[in-house]
Amino acid sequence: MTNQIDEQALFKIQYGMYIVSSKNEEAINGQIATTVMQVTNDPIKIAICLSKNTYTHEMVKQSQVFGVSVLAQDTPMTFIGRFGFKSGREFEKCKDISYETNITGVPLFLEHTVMILEAKVLSSMDIGTHTIYVGELLSSKQLNNNKAMTYEYYHTVFRGKSPENAPTHIKNPN
Repeated sequence: MTNQIDEQALFKIQYGMYIVSSKNEEAINGQIATTVMQVTNDPIKIAICLSKNTYTHEMVKQSQVFGVSVLAQDTPMTFIGRFGFKSGREFEKCKDISYETNITGVPLFLEHTVMILEAKVLSSMDIGTHTIYVGELLSSKQLNNNKAMTYEYYHTVFRGKSPENAPTHIKNPN
């Protein structure tokens, strides 16, 4: 029996479109992520998955805190591109973008956002190219009643692409 993987079929797994953010002593940063989920209820714990190649990963690893901004369905591609296709090592992503800080000091983006949350890392799991971080929820706030963007919507309506560091990146699309 041979393994046959239809990578396009994996887009049917429901993901969202999020900005995961963090900080270090001298900078703040955020990146587009598709893997954010609540994993427990008492206390509430949130898991995120980040590529080890990203500046945000480096910041979460160092600071042990992260924020999540849930993007609205009508978020423009230019905004997504700012956080998804440019590195914070070379580009100040947060400049001229509206955000607030709360308990952890990480940026929680307000533009094109449905809700924000922040967490303190409790554990992490190395999964090769990526790390799964599990954090205890410290704060959350719903900003409006807009629909959240799903990854499927991003691909089907916006014809969005997955950057190379995304867990859903397809190396050789047909």
